[in-house]
Amino acid sequence: MKFPVVDEYQLHLFLIGLLALFASAIAALVAGTYLGSVSEILAFLPGLLILVPPSINMRGSISGVLASRLSSSMHLGEFEINFSKRSVLGSNSRVSLAISILTAFILGFFAYIISYSFGFTDISATDYVIISVLSGVVSSLIVMGFAILIILLSYKKGIDLDMVGSPSVTTAADLVTIPVLVLTALFILGFPADVRNIFMIPVLIFFIISIILAFFSGEEIKSISKEMLTLLVPLSVICIFAGIIYAENLEKLIAFPALLILITPFTGGCGSIGGILCSRLATGIHMGEIQPKLIPQKEVLWHFLMTYLYVCALMPFLAVISDYFALLTGSESPGVATMLIISVVSGIIVITFVNFVGYITAGLSFMKGFDPDNFGIPVITSFIDLIGASVLVSIIILFI
Repeated sequence: MKFPVVDEYQLHLFLIGLLALFASAIAALVAGTYLGSVSEILAFLPGLLILVPPSINMRGSISGVLASRLSSSMHLGEFEINFSKRSVLGSNSRVSLAISILTAFILGFFAYIISYSFGFTDISATDYVIISVLSGVVSSLIVMGFAILIILLSYKKGIDLDMVGSPSVTTAADLVTIPVLVLTALFILGFPADVRNIFMIPVLIFFIISIILAFFSGEEIKSISKEMLTLLVPLSVICIFAGIIYAENLEKLIAFPALLILITPFTGGCGSIGGILCSRLATGIHMGEIQPKLIPQKEVLWHFLMTYLYVCALMPFLAVISDYFALLTGSESPGVATMLIISVVSGIIVITFVNFVGYITAGLSFMKGFDPDNFGIPVITSFIDLIGASVLVSIIILFI
């Protein structure tokens, strides 16, 4: 089977996606640098690192799904700039915020159970929930606000949202979630235990309001909420295990903070590439241009090829800049050559899995009567968190 001839439009889409990926990578490096700068805090509170992957993932996934669904509505001619309760933009924005808060609440409990079972007892169950929800509310409002801005700009400027939506919101999630999470944790844990429990009051208020928005705002919203929560809850648990992998290898990561700097842009970059793939596959399926089959058709193979081209362009850049940022901040690095090997090899391995899982997820969800826009990005980004953590840590151990 031959790849399709690359026409001017496909090249244009590729370049737009590449530009979005590099822009998101630069911002994610800032978030990674912040993570590297708080290595002493992580050494004192390793349980906090466990919350990092699922928190970033849920913010990026939910806002990414919002962008993907609205992108499909644009292609189908159903989108309009209208924030009313029954409009496509308004209803999707409200349900996305509600789901973000609900998943943060559930995530707090699971984070405690799993971290406790692995011997991380520095944060209590109540504190996990409070930190997860309060940081989730703040970061969700910021990330979703940014996502809506990108959606509106794409609509007005005639830019294909599939190519810029996922990289943009993933970057916003990377950039916002880590500092908000760390600062919220330091703020909450700075109070005595009995005082900290008072913060459960606003947490419960947010939870109740989210329940009302998600399940008592009409059948369509209720259906979307059930579909997404059924998917996001188990995926958030998967992401917690990614955090466990990092926490278990925290000593090696702290020894070379350049590796901590690399984690966020690496997973974010792979997630953005996977998000572009899923958005394009979902749009192609909705438009009837792609038929889910056991053997991918040539249009799908072009999308696969594009992901590898993105990896080959992005990963060397991340390695070099992560090493430079480490030296700039006075942090240790294993060296630019080692960073290049770790980043590029890990990236190629992860994206190979991403292509397979992304195509299977989009095809199966559509054939089972579900919206692939709701499934592709959350599955891929959660998968990347776990597989990315496993692959990245394994390559680090192999070469360091």
